[in-house]
Amino acid sequence: MNIGVKICGLSTRSDVDAAVHGGAQFVGFMFFPPSPRNVHPELASVLGLHVPRSVKKVAVVVNPSDEEIAVILESINADMLQLHGNESPDRVADIRRQSGCAIIKTISVSSAEDVSAAKQYEGVADMLLYDAKAQADDALPGGNAYAFDWTLLADINPALPWFLAGGLNAGNLAEAVSASGARHVDVSSGVETVRGIKDPQKIAAFLSAAGGL
Repeated sequence: MNIGVKICGLSTRSDVDAAVHGGAQFVGFMFFPPSPRNVHPELASVLGLHVPRSVKKVAVVVNPSDEEIAVILESINADMLQLHGNESPDRVADIRRQSGCAIIKTISVSSAEDVSAAKQYEGVADMLLYDAKAQADDALPGGNAYAFDWTLLADINPALPWFLAGGLNAGNLAEAVSASGARHVDVSSGVETVRGIKDPQKIAAFLSAAGGL
């Protein structure tokens, strides 16, 4: 598979098995109580046992405290932390130093200016993730099934590898990759039956689509 895939928001054993067996390189566990995809540390600990070492475990957090990060890392041996809030570059650097984890910093995008603003994280994060910016009345900062103008990423030349996220599914993946130039993609809502409930068949279809690119 030439396109690296992260299946995010996993909360059941069947979710994990579908992602791992389908060839995902990254699996994401959401630690954010307002999210329907939220997992408690105890559950994450159990699910993490079914993820092989060859697949990176990503703990997704939103403006976390040091104490929250410590509890999460004690429960699941995460390879990466995905910071999906409005964490400053200094805070990202601090979390990276204290946790010892590689960092994915989410960049919320609705304009070219948002894409340009990502440069401030190039010295402190290990990867970037470009996601559609939430709307004012959204309860969640991401995972809202929105897409943005993928061509905004077509000419970027970041110092870090990056994911494309936001509104992706098996049907539009090829177009999204072609328009953006993405080499890594992240999906959550696009492989669900209803919000927060993953569909193993949709996970398999998405991974199959990525494998054909």
